[in-house]
Amino acid sequence: MLFAAISKSAIILDVIFIVIIIAWLGSYFYGKWRRNRYATVLDEEDFQKGIHKAQVLDLRPKEQFNRGHILGARSMPLAFLRQQMDELRPDLPVYLYDEGMALSTQGAAYLGKRGFKKIFILKDGYSKWSGKTKKSKYND
Repeated sequence: MLFAAISKSAIILDVIFIVIIIAWLGSYFYGKWRRNRYATVLDEEDFQKGIHKAQVLDLRPKEQFNRGHILGARSMPLAFLRQQMDELRPDLPVYLYDEGMALSTQGAAYLGKRGFKKIFILKDGYSKWSGKTKKSKYND
C-alpha cells in the first residue's frame, strides 16, 4: 500500500514536471516567433553600426537606465511606450534593448502592430553589452 502511494506521488510529480517543461518550451518558442515576426535581432556589432541613424530605446525601468545605458539611448520604459509612442518616427529605424530580450520582444510586437517596419532588437540585451555606456546624473 505504501509503495502504491509513493508511486502515485512520483507519477504526479513527473506529470507536473513535464507540464512545466512543455510550458517553458512553448513560451520560449512563442517569444522567438514573435521576435522574428516583428523585428530583426542584431548582434552587438551590427547594433552599434546602426544606432547612429536610428531611434535607440531603452525599455528598462528608469532606475536601471539611470544606473547605466547605451550611449545615445533614450529611456522609454515599456510601461510608458503607449503614452510616448507619438514621439517616435515610423520612418526611422527603431533599435530596442532591455536587460535581456523579453521587454524588447513585447515592444517590437506593439510597434509592429502599429505600422513600424524597421525594428531591431539587441541580441542578449544590455546585460551582455560591451560598447560605450553612460550613467545618468539623475540616479534614483
